[in-house]
Amino acid sequence: MSALSLRNLLKTFGGLVAVANVSFEVEDLSIVGLIGPNGAGKTTVFNMITGNYRPDSGDVIFNRRAITGMPTHEIVSLGIARTFQNIRLFQNMTVLENVLAGCHCRMKAGLFSSMFRFPRQRREERHAVEQAMRELAFVGLDRQYNNLAGNLSYGNQRLLEIARALASQPRFLILDEPAGGMNDQETEDLMGLIRNIRGRDITVLLIEHDMNLVMRVCEKIVVLEYGAVIAEGTPAQIKTNPLVIEAYLGVED
Repeated sequence: MSALSLRNLLKTFGGLVAVANVSFEVEDLSIVGLIGPNGAGKTTVFNMITGNYRPDSGDVIFNRRAITGMPTHEIVSLGIARTFQNIRLFQNMTVLENVLAGCHCRMKAGLFSSMFRFPRQRREERHAVEQAMRELAFVGLDRQYNNLAGNLSYGNQRLLEIARALASQPRFLILDEPAGGMNDQETEDLMGLIRNIRGRDITVLLIEHDMNLVMRVCEKIVVLEYGAVIAEGTPAQIKTNPLVIEAYLGVED
């Protein structure tokens, strides 16, 4: 069964066609990679899935429900979370506080309850802190919970973004270049983390330029060039596809 279906997505910016009638499926509980040269339209596709951009035409279907053009907060509440190509953390807040921000969409206490600190509000806050600490332990940052986010290494800031996304309790996680800035060991650890995320019954869709990671962790790969899908298939199929080799993976002289 498909967790996510993209159907003929089109997005233009002035005279530039950023995404040209893109269609593909992401099967439930799979790990799918979206690759292509810089400027191929990958992040634009992500932004249309998550409500940051509204498609000019086409449909985004999540768990058989059309979410095309929905506000971002509604899409998060349905179970889609994401990280960003450019890290978007609260640098002057602690690691724990950053993850608590991800819990916010699941909290139910209103303004009145929050102002007067009713028992329900206090219980909800305790639950949120426990959830946030579990996510930090999951990505290996629980011992740094009281450090400022801006003091973390670049690789650990990437992990903190993943923990914050997981704190919203998603069913579908979108990772935009999660290995960016990581060294070889951190990237190796990230591969294990992505598999563990899928082990929590979460479907994963990622953009990544590290082909070693993509080929080893993804079960399906979709390739974009100039905003259009030029190939999709297993890593073995993509690795030997002549269109992909010419457009992205490179050919030997």
